[in-house]
Amino acid sequence: MSGMPADYWTQLPLGRGVELLARDANGLAAFNKPAGVLSHPNERADEPRALLTVPYVIEGEFFQWQQAGSPEPQRLWLLNRLDSATSGVILAADSEALANEIRAQFKRKSVRKVYHALVFGAPHQPMELWRDRLAVEKRAGQIRTATTGNVPAECRMTVVRMGHQQPRLTLLRLEPRTGRSHQLRVQCAKRGVPIVGDQTYGDFRRNREFAKTAGTKRMFLHSLETAFDYEFRGGRHSFHATAPLPQEFEKYL
Repeated sequence: MSGMPADYWTQLPLGRGVELLARDANGLAAFNKPAGVLSHPNERADEPRALLTVPYVIEGEFFQWQQAGSPEPQRLWLLNRLDSATSGVILAADSEALANEIRAQFKRKSVRKVYHALVFGAPHQPMELWRDRLAVEKRAGQIRTATTGNVPAECRMTVVRMGHQQPRLTLLRLEPRTGRSHQLRVQCAKRGVPIVGDQTYGDFRRNREFAKTAGTKRMFLHSLETAFDYEFRGGRHSFHATAPLPQEFEKYL
């Protein structure tokens, strides 16, 4: 059982629009992160627009704050990250021991993740296995990914729904088997189906036209589901969380 105070989960300093989706008795939790909210603040000025609106210790990968009535500082360990422009499921744990176990699951590629993306155009096939070799670079604090490297990236793509209006939009189901930075965004762009609203790898002209018509500049990539089994304190546990697809994803189909 989680050793946190009874009111720990009800008094979390959640960021704007962040919702607790699920948690288990061990202290593992999933949140629904809106588009535009940071997974964690990089500096003090970022705190008001982060998952939790409190300081983040980058070295330990945890949020830390003082909760009223508790003599000890409270902590929440972040287990994965989403780009600020991406919405959906993001995981956290209330203890370092549990955090280490779940991070090991990610490294073993045993975490099942499902994303939905609204893209311009349509793939050539209704189902495809995308395999690429990427180059991931960090420049001046920003990540840039290209399909010209030697880092393997794999994703299963399935067409969910195709629109009949112009511009042609398609809703895709994306199941990455690897977790490279910006992987899905780059893989979509490479195949001529850039994600709507992607300001880095997308179609800038069509993004401008869509934003003018739709009245939104968000990137249409959503972390829909995360599921896995894990072992902790002598037991085996299953965890599953789903973040409902935002209505705007189907509004334009």
